[in-house]
Amino acid sequence: MTGIAGLRNDRVRVLIVDDEPALTDVLSAAVEEAGWRACQAPDGQSALKIARGCAPHAVVLDGMLPDLDGLQVLRRLRYENPKLPVLMLTARDALEHRLDGLGAGADDYVTKPFSLEEVVLRLRGLLRRTAAGQTRIRDREHVLGDLVLTEETREVQRAGVPVQLTAKEFELLSLFMGHPRQVLSKAQILDHVWSSSFDGDGNLVEVYVSSLRRKIDRGRAPMIHTVRGLGYAIRPAEDGR
Repeated sequence: MTGIAGLRNDRVRVLIVDDEPALTDVLSAAVEEAGWRACQAPDGQSALKIARGCAPHAVVLDGMLPDLDGLQVLRRLRYENPKLPVLMLTARDALEHRLDGLGAGADDYVTKPFSLEEVVLRLRGLLRRTAAGQTRIRDREHVLGDLVLTEETREVQRAGVPVQLTAKEFELLSLFMGHPRQVLSKAQILDHVWSSSFDGDGNLVEVYVSSLRRKIDRGRAPMIHTVRGLGYAIRPAEDGR
C-alpha cells in the first residue's frame, strides 16, 4: 500500500505485548476504537525491537512472556525511555507481584481477567499524566470555516450544531482537518485511518467519505469535495466552488 509521506500522523501509538494472539487482537481493536494506533509484539525481544521503530506513547505489557520476563522487558523499556507509560497485565494478583512490577517502573497494573473499558480508561489516564501524552491528546481544536473538531473530547460541531460521528468517521475527518485544501488519495487515507496492515481497497474510503458528507454537509454548503482521479479534499464552504 502506498505510504503517507508528507502527512502528519498525530495519533497516539500504543504497543501491546502479549503472547496470546486472540487477546492481543482484542486489545488492539479496543485501542483503535479509542482513536489510537496499535502496535503488536508477541514476546519480549520483539517488543524491544518494535518499540524502537514504533516509538510508542504507552505500552500494555504482559508480565508472563515466552522469552523474557515481563519485568526484564519493563526495565529495558524504562532504560531507553524513562518517561514511557507502562500498564502491566498479569494473571497473578498477589501483592508482591504487583509491588515488583511497580518497583521496576510500571505505572499501573491490571489483573486478568479484565474489562477492555478498564484498560482503555487506565491508558487514557496514564497518557494524560505524561508529557508525551499531553502533546498528543491535549484539548486541541481544528477549525475550518464553521466546522470545529476537538481532539481530546472527540467532539465535532458545524455552525455550532453537534455532529455525531463513529470512531472511524472521526479519524477520517481529523485527517482532512489536519490537511485543509490538500488533496488526499484513497491510498493515503487507507494507510492513515486503517493502517498499512489493512488489506482493503478504495471502496471502503468511498463508503466512509459518503457517510461523512451526509453528516457534515447535509443542509449546508459542502466542504468535502471529490477531486476526480486524485482523491478528496476538505475546504471552507466559502471557497468550495
